Amino acid sequence: MKITLLSFFLILTAIASYAQQDAQYTQYMYNTININPAYAGSRGALSIFGLYSTQWVGLDGAPETSAFSVNTPINNSKLGIGASLVNDKIGPTNENNISVDLSYTIQTSASFKLSFGIKGTANIFNLDVSKLNPEDQRDPQFQDLDNKFSPNVGAGIYWHSDKAYIGFSVPNFIETNRYDDNDVAIYKDKINYYLMAGYVFNLDKYQYIKFKPAVLTKMVEGATTSGRYISQFYVL
Repeated sequence: MKITLLSFFLILTAIASYAQQDAQYTQYMYNTININPAYAGSRGALSIFGLYSTQWVGLDGAPETSAFSVNTPINNSKLGIGASLVNDKIGPTNENNISVDLSYTIQTSASFKLSFGIKGTANIFNLDVSKLNPEDQRDPQFQDLDNKFSPNVGAGIYWHSDKAYIGFSVPNFIETNRYDDNDVAIYKDKINYYLMAGYVFNLDKYQYIKFKPAVLTKMVEGATTSGRYISQFYVL
């Protein structure tokens, strides 16, 4: 049985931007499928993930994120498939992202495999203007958005073995404008680029104790580059 003894993370650089950002996860190592579609099926077994996160508890309109994903290899083929649902609530907005991932893996050496992945996403966005309490409820600038649909596509690569991995991905290639007024976007989903890597070190000769550092770097136009570093000790 695997027991996590210690887990900690360090935010290397804070993000400051007017552009909308993808959801960020502290324990992203367990939620890789949402970042990189090439991860689908890479563990060689059915993998199920669930997450719920909330901030500023007790504050009206506080951010809440719920995520669920599942991915698996397809029989003994080189294909993997995954699906995920992410719900983000903040203030008057409620947003759902439903994604399907497909990967293809090739053996590059005795230890390493290279996976390519594509992602298709349906975004459903809702805005409840009544929570904004505008002075003029009839103002056309303040109208409800109910189930506003927008599609997106993404891709990624993932080079991995039992001890190491490195991946690069773009989950969404299409920049989506929201609250458009005369072609001016007040709120815009920008393209996010992800680079991640990790390695597992054996700390004893019997390979029962392991140390697993990992790093994730995210780049997006209009924001400073951000990074997360996570280290974990395992006893097997």
